[in-house]
Amino acid sequence: MQQYEIRQCEAVECQFRFPVAVGDPAGLHCPHCGEPTALAATPPITDTPFPQFAPHFTHLELLLDNIRSLYNVGAIMRTADGAGVKHLHLGGITAPPTHPKLTKTALGAESALPWTQYRNSVYAARQLKAEGHEIWVLEEGETAVNLFTTTLPSTAKQPILLVIGNEKVGVDPDIRRLANRTFALPMSGVKNSLNVAVAFGIAIYQIQFG
Repeated sequence: MQQYEIRQCEAVECQFRFPVAVGDPAGLHCPHCGEPTALAATPPITDTPFPQFAPHFTHLELLLDNIRSLYNVGAIMRTADGAGVKHLHLGGITAPPTHPKLTKTALGAESALPWTQYRNSVYAARQLKAEGHEIWVLEEGETAVNLFTTTLPSTAKQPILLVIGNEKVGVDPDIRRLANRTFALPMSGVKNSLNVAVAFGIAIYQIQFG
């Protein structure tokens, strides 16, 4: 396991503080002003695993409909693994887990989840619904309900496919028409939506552990 330490610039007028891997020569000088640094703290390291919690839905799968950003895809994969998602379905331009740049944000989750890639997200959703999946869509719109105030079933008799969409245009309209449920997150600021990876993280943890 890689160990880290907290370094702090020794220049009184700077005192820049930052984490760095133990033994990394980049930590010897301040990245802000270039002056020498000193060891300020050592973060605790524990091998004790965090307690595991059972998700509400044990057969929940995820369809990423044309997610453009590699950062978003990697972050979503990591969150999906943590929330007990069983399978990833990647549609259109969504990068697969084999993309070398995904490892920076997925942090190992890219190799932990089974996945299937499709050229057409709509065809994927139709196929999965025909196979018995219930389609849940995370998207704003007239048919959407507040995820935090709606009552979700305590169990599911059939697999659930949660769909999240492109950063600019959202979930494909033809997939939205297939949805059994459409959820939205409440907003109270000047913006009417969140980053897709952030929105997914909030939604999936509310669905699985709320």
